[in-house]
Amino acid sequence: MKPLAGMRVLTLEQFGAGPYGSMFLADLGAEVIKVENAATRGDAGRHVGPHLLGENDSQYFQTWGSNKKSVTLDLKAEDGRDAFRRLAASADAIVNNLRGDQPEKLGLDYASLKAMSPAIVCLHISAYGRDNARKSWPGYDFLMQAETGLMSLTGEPDGPPSRFGASMIDFMTGMTGIVGLLSCVMRARATGQGCDVDTCLFDVALHQLSYPAVWYLNGGDMPSRLARSSHQSLTPVQTVRTRDGWIYVMCMMDKFWEELARRIGRAELIEDARFSSAPARLANRPELTAELDAAMSQRTTAEWLEVLSGAAPVAPVYDVAQAFANPFLETTGMVRTVPHPARPDFRMLANPLKIDGERPELSVCSPLGADNEAILGAGTKQAAAE
Repeated sequence: MKPLAGMRVLTLEQFGAGPYGSMFLADLGAEVIKVENAATRGDAGRHVGPHLLGENDSQYFQTWGSNKKSVTLDLKAEDGRDAFRRLAASADAIVNNLRGDQPEKLGLDYASLKAMSPAIVCLHISAYGRDNARKSWPGYDFLMQAETGLMSLTGEPDGPPSRFGASMIDFMTGMTGIVGLLSCVMRARATGQGCDVDTCLFDVALHQLSYPAVWYLNGGDMPSRLARSSHQSLTPVQTVRTRDGWIYVMCMMDKFWEELARRIGRAELIEDARFSSAPARLANRPELTAELDAAMSQRTTAEWLEVLSGAAPVAPVYDVAQAFANPFLETTGMVRTVPHPARPDFRMLANPLKIDGERPELSVCSPLGADNEAILGAGTKQAAAE
């Protein structure tokens, strides 16, 4: 259950990208120590409302804080830097998601730390990278979705460009960084050679354009927002009306399209020249949408799920409350109670990984600076807190 036991990671992180990635390290058994600045009341996420958990804590912060410890250091003061360097000498890796010009200034890069720990791996998650004209720019997830074209692909054609419903670029950047960090820690353990690892929100956002980017780069094809949240080239992959709402059908292969057509009572559509092949269905998507709407609006979403689930790839379109009322969710173990000092009944999402069939255990993140004495030692406790 703890494959990373014995690994020590220091983090200087806030909001989503860094905390999301390092949460996986902590949940998998690494000792993840958040190095926070008491003068600024720690990770900015501790103060994001509206659901606060007492002083210097919030439900937002705890979302990505599981199993982490907290110490406070002022890295702009000499005693704080000295304490950090001593702590870094015992660490396998350091994670930060600061502006690109900050790691070098604060001594968080490999060049600053290799003398005391040649095998240390320094992960830098920034907005735009550390080696270009934007390295000092602040930046956030939604800005990246806007500039890299992702918002131009999200939403309905007759509506404005839209962002994703969650901060997916933050989360993807965090996980991209952790893949790089773990790879380089493996190398460092084998060779004794540490390094810097860099990723940034902008690069990861651009990378999420995936195959539409390759199509554009190699032929000038311009992807766009499509009605019904449709796939760029395969159909029917879209929302369809039911009597009481919506269902999403995802027929990525001919066999699934044929199974869908038969089960909704429209087997004749399989031989219809307009829909008999994937290219034909794409060319006649509006007509196919009309046929599916007419057929599937005769029953409720729940009734269609009884008919289609497990045979054709479909899913109900739920809101958040409906998603958590889903009986299937009860069988997954993805929600668990993780007691918090301010909320003994505090509930969190479990880690989506399983090791030998079991999800990692969770505990809430320590209060700001609560681990100073245990980690920094009694002699540095006062200096660290100032």
